[in-house]
Amino acid sequence: MRIVLDTNVVVAAFAARGLCAEVFEVSLAGHTLILSEHILLEVKVALLNKVKLPKQIVHEVVNYLRDSGEIVEPAAVDSSICRDKTDLPVLGTAISGKAVFIVTGDADLLAVKNCRGIEIITPREFWSRLK
Repeated sequence: MRIVLDTNVVVAAFAARGLCAEVFEVSLAGHTLILSEHILLEVKVALLNKVKLPKQIVHEVVNYLRDSGEIVEPAAVDSSICRDKTDLPVLGTAISGKAVFIVTGDADLLAVKNCRGIEIITPREFWSRLK
């Protein structure tokens, strides 16, 4: 399955052990993780500024993601689709990458529910569907 893990899920996976870490590991092990440079930059900034990881660790994480996922250029998305315009590149990444799911904790993305046939679900819902 082709999956986009939103920045908040990836950051949570590296910040603490828990559901997001499990979702991340399962996604890497048995699915194709779709990423874009936009998402990688968001992850980098969040890990540096919010999680306060050392620069070298953040560099290693971003390189690991780049090597483990499929990097795509986000498709253009009509700005009326989502109430938070900063989420448009995430939707565009999923469209370009032909993702089945966007897994996120972002309320603005979750409110969209479905974008061009791509389901937008929480980590908990994704986990439940895998079982």
